[in-house]
Amino acid sequence: MKYTFTPIASVCLVFLSYSAQANEFAPEIKAHLEDTAMAWINNPMIIDAIKAQNRKHINISNAEIDALDKEWRAGVNGGDTSLIDSVLSRPVSSYLEGVKAEHEDLYTEIFIMDNKGLNVGQSDITSDYWQGDEAKWQKTYSMGPGAVNIGELEEDESTGAFQSQLNSTIVDPNTGAAIGAITIGISLDGL
Repeated sequence: MKYTFTPIASVCLVFLSYSAQANEFAPEIKAHLEDTAMAWINNPMIIDAIKAQNRKHINISNAEIDALDKEWRAGVNGGDTSLIDSVLSRPVSSYLEGVKAEHEDLYTEIFIMDNKGLNVGQSDITSDYWQGDEAKWQKTYSMGPGAVNIGELEEDESTGAFQSQLNSTIVDPNTGAAIGAITIGISLDGL
């Protein structure tokens, strides 16, 4: 009997063989960050949007962060979407949507966070507003300039595609100080 593998079956086999190990695609993902993504991540629009939100939230309390996160989650679940709409309508979110569209076979999502782990802009709606309790922020912004965290291989529930999250600290090019972080969903098919 002759077996043939479709591209999807091949990716599934690759995923299954690596799922119990470290992310074997990490070198290629990190190379993409250095060779391609840093050029658009350092766009002044992104830097300015993060710095503006950092100023706005300089004195935000943990209780206020929790309240904003609850408001966001309620909107995701069919409630009031005012907070979600306000973030998605920002010019920086439009910019990220355009970057994702330019790399349609590669990027599954893009979002940037401020120095508290709150969403600043995004290409798609995230499940929550506060990322500060997750590795994508804790292993980047909290670690300082130059920190990169590459997530495990996972299947995107909405698309069925296998992906990994590329997470990196964003720095102010004038001072070299960490100001926020970015998460980019990388499709293994597109990589």
